[in-house]
Amino acid sequence: GLATLTILEIAREFIMKRHAGQENFAFENLPLDDAKVYRLFSEGKTEAVFQFESTGMQRMLKDAKPSRLEDLIALNALYRPGPMDLIPSFCARKHGREEVEYPHPLMKEVLEETYGIMVYQEQVMQTAQILGGYTLGGADMLRRAMGKKDAEAMAKERAKFVEGAAKVNKIDAKTANSIFDILNKFAGYGFNKSHSAAYAVLSYQTGYLKANYPVQFMAAMLTSELGNSEKVAHFVAECEAMGLKVLGPDVNESREMFTPVADKIRFGLAGVKGVGELAAQKIIAERDAKGPYASFEDFCARVDGRAINKRVLE
Repeated sequence: GLATLTILEIAREFIMKRHAGQENFAFENLPLDDAKVYRLFSEGKTEAVFQFESTGMQRMLKDAKPSRLEDLIALNALYRPGPMDLIPSFCARKHGREEVEYPHPLMKEVLEETYGIMVYQEQVMQTAQILGGYTLGGADMLRRAMGKKDAEAMAKERAKFVEGAAKVNKIDAKTANSIFDILNKFAGYGFNKSHSAAYAVLSYQTGYLKANYPVQFMAAMLTSELGNSEKVAHFVAECEAMGLKVLGPDVNESREMFTPVADKIRFGLAGVKGVGELAAQKIIAERDAKGPYASFEDFCARVDGRAINKRVLE
């Protein structure tokens, strides 16, 4: 039930039909280092891009200037209540305005990709594993206890962590306790990276289409909103802001949905208020079978009167 997946699929079909050499276009084959895509994100031009379309997100992107998939994964996880406070620090560290610091040198391998900031639940678990000698199963139990704010379980986990850190890495109790406090603070609102990564891949794919196949992408976007005149108007305005022309509906060229025509988008017949999908299909079927309509009279004579009533004609 995710509309974005439908939009990607419609756009893929448009690309395969209308782009020479792209008959086997597949999202899993996209390069994940396309400079145009990261430019689009860095400029905050993410209207209609999955997960990154709000104005707050756009502001964050302009500051963060993401340059790799890992940045998109982290920003997706950070942009929610609680961890949002860390966004300015994340941006400053990425661009060298603030020093990257680690609570302990051993945490560098866990926190390096997020510039020393703990973002994910998995980082809490890895820290417990590396510093405190936890098993992965044990680290997951720790994450769960932290998430539930279970005071009794936490007291036991603290003692276990301090003991493990001393035994495995010869870390003194004071340092181990301060690291445990950091873990506890972040586990409360840490997001799981696996979830954020799946989101970020979809975000990248929609961004890739917008940057490289804008006509096909926006035609798919408009098609997904057929019947919602407010949303259609919103995305038509976005097309114009992108420099794409949306041509009005045409009984001889429009398909049922919005379709790419060279470097423009042709309005879909089913997107016209009061027409609907069935009437659009009948108009197109007659046109495909017997050729273009020669005049208004010809149109009236040829269309199926049961499907195309006076209101549709008007």
